[in-house]
Amino acid sequence: MRVLFRASVFALATSLIVTGSAVAQAAQTAAAQVPVKIGYINSALLLQQAPGRAEAEAQFDREVGAYRQQLSRMNDSLTALMAAFDRDAAKLDTTARAERGKAIRDREAQYQDRARGLDSTMQARQAQLVKPIMERVQGVIEAIRSEDGYSMILDVGAQASVVVAADKRLDLTDRVLARLKSQGPPSAPPASGTVPQPAGVTRPKK
Repeated sequence: MRVLFRASVFALATSLIVTGSAVAQAAQTAAAQVPVKIGYINSALLLQQAPGRAEAEAQFDREVGAYRQQLSRMNDSLTALMAAFDRDAAKLDTTARAERGKAIRDREAQYQDRARGLDSTMQARQAQLVKPIMERVQGVIEAIRSEDGYSMILDVGAQASVVVAADKRLDLTDRVLARLKSQGPPSAPPASGTVPQPAGVTRPKK
């Protein structure tokens, strides 16, 4: 399964323009009164071990199997048509060759359109299965941030992470994971409906 779990990346950028000694002193006083508290998590590890992830992956694999069977049948049908055309081409007149060639091109276009449609359907279904898990993870992270007064929680597991080094004592991954496991898996989305059969797939005439 191409796991499409994506975590948000939080970046910190600060700037200060001092226009006078009074402004600078006020800024320093405010900073002393409101200390910045930062933690970080590894989203890749969280999503790998989050409750419900294995079940969502198994359900997705089952449904993808049905889509792949459709594409395989369509590909087999198209391949058989092309083989039959190659076999009979020498015996066909110009008009018949043109007609059968057009029929094959039309079938190939149908196959490509259907493949794109199924790919889009699979991506949407994967996002649907992942959404409850992502919402649970994000909810736990936000709860811990609020409870302990963190100014921000960074993600060192995201591909676009800007964190290059961090104190291990700031790592909240295990804490988030423990709370996720205590809550159990989120409710899984209902199974998708019956996959519609592709149009235009027929057995080639012998």
